[in-house]
Amino acid sequence: MTATIFEKLASGEIPCAKVYEDHIAFAFMDAGQVNDGHVIVASKRPAPTILDLTGTEAAHLFAVTRNVAAAIDRAFAPDGITILQANRPAGWQTVPHFHLHVLPRFKDDKVTLGWPRREPGLARLGELAAQIKVEPVFFA
Repeated sequence: MTATIFEKLASGEIPCAKVYEDHIAFAFMDAGQVNDGHVIVASKRPAPTILDLTGTEAAHLFAVTRNVAAAIDRAFAPDGITILQANRPAGWQTVPHFHLHVLPRFKDDKVTLGWPRREPGLARLGELAAQIKVEPVFFA
């Protein structure tokens, strides 16, 4: 299996501007900056999607993402911050390696993300909710 670009960045095979690294996560400046300060937080282990992470890895990656967002907020004083995480091509994922985009946002920055809004009503929402069985969350 061919290594993803993120595996090559994490290993140092391809250089990048890292802002954080530990045994589970690494964060680096996105080469395609949407706005100055756009950072990607990725898993060290080559897990393709969030569904391939352990609960511990997921919790750790989101905690790192929170700290990266706080550092971006201090450094760039954005008007807002968008966190984006996509899974599989139909979910807009372009690199099959778990990662989150941390985007500093500014008023009138022309960044868009949209989808058609449907309002099926509360009864249908209840039917849909009944199909979802969420596992309990436990932290050691």
